[in-house]
This record gives sequence, structure tokens and C-alpha cells, in this order.
Amino acid sequence: MNRLKAIIADDEEALRAHLKTRLAQVWPDMEILGEARNGIEALGLIQSLKPDLAFLDIRMPGISGMEVARKTHGACYPVFVTAYDEYAVEAFETEAVDYLLKPVTATRLEKTLKKIQQRLGSRRVEPNALSTKVQRVLERLDQTRPKEYLQWIRTQHRESIHLVPVDEVLFFNAQDKYTRIITTEAEFLIKKPIKELETELDPKKFWRIHRSTMVNIAAVDKVSPSLTGKYLVKMRHSEEMLPVSRNYAHLFKKM
Repeated sequence: MNRLKAIIADDEEALRAHLKTRLAQVWPDMEILGEARNGIEALGLIQSLKPDLAFLDIRMPGISGMEVARKTHGACYPVFVTAYDEYAVEAFETEAVDYLLKPVTATRLEKTLKKIQQRLGSRRVEPNALSTKVQRVLERLDQTRPKEYLQWIRTQHRESIHLVPVDEVLFFNAQDKYTRIITTEAEFLIKKPIKELETELDPKKFWRIHRSTMVNIAAVDKVSPSLTGKYLVKMRHSEEMLPVSRNYAHLFKKM
């Protein structure tokens, strides 16, 4: 068959190198045109290099491998590299879309490449014939994959950029056009509103207690009733007393 060209996209360099080595062993005639560290780079490589195949990690920074497949719909043949559970893998197999389950083994890679060879035969890739099946699998994976919550918050002060782990945040407090981020060691300001942060953070870890305040439950020191009958929350390593509005008081009544 014609010499096929491919790209590899994974945010971990070691995994890209491992897959590249396995491919060289199993399919030495395949040409690897380039490697991408994230979804944005993968998208650019597919658009500029026009590979026949794209080995896409499902979870990557920027945009996911699934989103790359959507945006390059019909441009090349996607082979997903996934750590998803058996149900997601079953979805791939049911719809006859190729996948590699991490960690990639030579035996499994051989099976995947045989499927590709059987599908393509002596012809070059005909991605449009596969697009409907790919789309169905992507939709099913969207339904099965767990929601990914924010792990880091990017802040900037003058010329410096800080990445604040969300687990280190004591609480968020809206102030004018900014949101204060309070940690044990420091305080930062970002322009992202509390309402938007609430949708990005794990609701089991961060509770909204007021329209202007959201707290890290693991960092709560004590909850006390005020003279007006409302609750006040004190966080560890902070002297601020945070009021709980009536709309959120039920959260603490259950504790």
C-alpha cells in the first residue's frame, strides 16, 4: 500500500516517544510528519501537513483530541490514544473507530494497524466515508467522560505570571470588576467572575456561600451563627469572617 503519513499528539513527551518507537517497529514504512504537545498544535499540524493519520490523545491541554477530530472533520483518519474505561473502549469497537489503550503495547498496536490496513487497502485515506462513525463515537464519549474541573488558575501581576493550584485556595471573593483569590501565603486578583469560576470548579470541593464568595470546604475552620441569625464562616489561616447568605444557609444546616 502507499506510504502513509501521520502525526502524533500527546501532552507527555515520553508517551509520544514511546508511541513513535512502537510505530517504527510495527509499521516502519509509516512516516511521522510531526508531533504535537497539545490540541492546538495538533490542529495546526493536521491543517498544514495534511497527514493521512492522526494519533490523538483524548485529554490534552488547549483542546481535547476529540475536539481536534471534530474541527478537522474529514481531513484525516483519527486514531485515539485513550486511558478511558472499558465502556468508552467498547464505544470505539462498536462503531469500528480505531483506538489505542494506554499503555500502548506492540501487540495492541499491530492489531490497530491491521485494522487500518484492511480499511484502507491499497488506497489512500478516504476520511469522508468514516466521518459519520467518528462523529457518533465522539458524541458517545462526551456522554461517558467525567467532567474535568479546573486544577490551576493563571494570575498575572505586572510582568510575572503565577499558576495557583486550586487546592491551595482558601476562598474567592468578588470585588468590583475583579475576583480576589486568597491562599495561605498570598492574595491574587483575576478578572474572571465568581459565576464563571463556579462552573469550572469541583462543586464537591468549592461551595458558593454568597453571591460574592466561594469557599474551599476543606479549608473551613468553623461556621458560627451571627447576632442576626445568619452564619459566618472562618477559614483556616485567615481572620476574615465570611457571611453566608440566606440562599446558601441550607448547605451548613446539613453538616
